[in-house]
Amino acid sequence: MKTFMLVMAIGNIAFAMMIAGYARGGEENPAMRVWMWAKLVQGLANGLGWLRPDLNSWIVDAAANTALIGGFALETGAYSTFLGAQRWKRVVVPLALICVLLMHSARFGGVGAGGLIAMMSTFMAVFSARMAWLLLAPRADKTLLQRLVGLNNLLFTLVMAMRAYTGAVHSSIGVFTPGVLSTVTFLVGYTLLIVNGFGFLLMCKQQDDRKMRALATTDSLTGLVNRRAFFERTENARMLSARLRKPVALMMLDIDHFKRLNDRFGHATGDEALCLFARTALATLREHDIMGRLGGEEFALVMPGTTLSGALHAAERLRNEVSEAPLLTDGNNYKLTVSIGVVMIDPNEHINAALARADAALYAAKSAGRNRVECGDAISASADVA
Repeated sequence: MKTFMLVMAIGNIAFAMMIAGYARGGEENPAMRVWMWAKLVQGLANGLGWLRPDLNSWIVDAAANTALIGGFALETGAYSTFLGAQRWKRVVVPLALICVLLMHSARFGGVGAGGLIAMMSTFMAVFSARMAWLLLAPRADKTLLQRLVGLNNLLFTLVMAMRAYTGAVHSSIGVFTPGVLSTVTFLVGYTLLIVNGFGFLLMCKQQDDRKMRALATTDSLTGLVNRRAFFERTENARMLSARLRKPVALMMLDIDHFKRLNDRFGHATGDEALCLFARTALATLREHDIMGRLGGEEFALVMPGTTLSGALHAAERLRNEVSEAPLLTDGNNYKLTVSIGVVMIDPNEHINAALARADAALYAAKSAGRNRVECGDAISASADVA
């Protein structure tokens, strides 16, 4: 049992060093910083626990208990920060202080070893249950990795609850008292160390990977997909629609008089106009529609499973919504308008050819006075196809 305690101390401190090395030189990650301190404090608590039989001092016991409660509180805070619960300190810090106060009061009040074991196990079960809930609570963005780590915390919660019950029933039990439950406790604790340690690092890596994918596929100003991602997603949608024999509509959209808007009110207002247009468009589209910013004030929209009449109706609705969205410019409302060209993508047509036809329809809309929707010509037999 004493060797297990030493292994836990070395393992937690090693994980703290690994996390510090992983985070060094990268973007500041608040959750990782809290996690690093949690592992360091837990390692200190395990180290003091390992020294306890040799030193046999109430000061060592008190320090180990305080550090262990603080380490679990910090670990709970790390998960809370990672999952977006930024106000965790309002609950976790007072709870940790209450646990420390109760633990020391019981110790100096003459509570036996079994009672102290029961109290500490209960506190650890409470914090571990909170971590399990954070990781297992139903949310659309939960990953399998998060659920696996959450199940491990749930297992530790159950073992701590059993240990708390045993300590309450058998007052003579101690931390290093041999037995099946003690062995299981340390084994599950060691598993918790490994799974939570590597699991947290991998969860942070998953989060970083998602951010990198978002940066690679998203237009930073409008939040729409960028040109590269638009072509990739459009090609996938076109191939799927071809297999399902479903139509695919394509639109080219251009904000009217955008250069005049920039010159008159400045680039900041121009950026706000682009963002306003993107927000308005996303609010009127379906979830599986693909809208991207191709560059400047030029946008493209693909609507899988939509007929020509449906696409024209959607384009008119979008045009009306944009014209009714107020753009504040120096205290005045500027009427933003958009011209739209609509075509249907032929199953065998290259996307560039379809975009060229949609662009011709867009040019026709602008030539006819702007703030209007024009339907492009159907693909001809001599058109360039894939």
